[in-house]
Amino acid sequence: MKTVTLIYGDGIGKEVIAAAKAVVEATGADIAWEIQEAGAEAAEKYGQPIDDKVIESIAKNGVALKGPTATPIGKGFRSVNVEIRKRLDLYVNLRPLRSFQGVDCLYPDLNLTIVRENTEGLYTGIEQQVTPDHAEATKIITRGASERIVEYAFQYAQKMGKKKVTAIHKANIMKLTDGLFLNCAKEVAAKYNDIQFNDKIIDAACMDLVLNPASYDVLVAPNLYGDILSDLASALVGGLGVAPGANIGKNAAVFEAVHGSAPDIAGKDLANPTSAILSAAMMLKHLGYSQAGEKVEAAVAQAFAHGEKTVDLGGNLGCKAFTEAVIKYI
Repeated sequence: MKTVTLIYGDGIGKEVIAAAKAVVEATGADIAWEIQEAGAEAAEKYGQPIDDKVIESIAKNGVALKGPTATPIGKGFRSVNVEIRKRLDLYVNLRPLRSFQGVDCLYPDLNLTIVRENTEGLYTGIEQQVTPDHAEATKIITRGASERIVEYAFQYAQKMGKKKVTAIHKANIMKLTDGLFLNCAKEVAAKYNDIQFNDKIIDAACMDLVLNPASYDVLVAPNLYGDILSDLASALVGGLGVAPGANIGKNAAVFEAVHGSAPDIAGKDLANPTSAILSAAMMLKHLGYSQAGEKVEAAVAQAFAHGEKTVDLGGNLGCKAFTEAVIKYI
């Protein structure tokens, strides 16, 4: 039996994570759940959005399934996601993106993966208010973090049978920081003769992803660029509602829905649980339950192919009914 930390999060998190939990249990995978609380609602109850016992639970179990958590804009506490990644050194943000038959999207045969560095760049949050009209942020890029994220991208490409890795950067302008990232990528790429390597400037990559996404297999990027590209690429396959995600480190991994907490529809059975369900499928594979994970992915694909979709995707099913459809195909 595997024990997994379960964090429902805020807003629709309670609904989509309940759906993912039900789907996992339908596969018969031998999993025990250890429930923890984090997010804005936890902050109201306990005075802080995340405390040590949540981090300790994930560290002990090695795996968590997490719902979306709300983060105040321009004030209040920092992101729960950033705190978890920082405390547990979850240096990889992994976003495999594929299109599904039956889901309207721009590219019906798309299958690519974004590997985002999770621990540095501008997201370290090192900022200062120089004057009331002047604020500054420090961007940090290191050789160690750059090398290990690119290594992960190439190892992932080999494991998944991908043919090409593309490094994303802005080294033409950020010559020292992004220049270091690009140089590290080239050095690592030289060790993988079986995988094609190229690089792309971030703004050109955004345009090219919209015009010609099939030319990419695996994209590896520093933190901010990877965040932007992940959402952009999600739009190509139908939106954040169908995009799974994971944050992975040497000793722990957190699998989570990549969309927000959507408080305006919380409790109305309108949420699309696909992102959480597919993230749970990734979790099952990570835990060694590969057949169970593949069953979940196949069941989601079958539901879509038979026209069983949530309202946001043009269907007429609520969160619970779609979950029941997925379980039916399992």
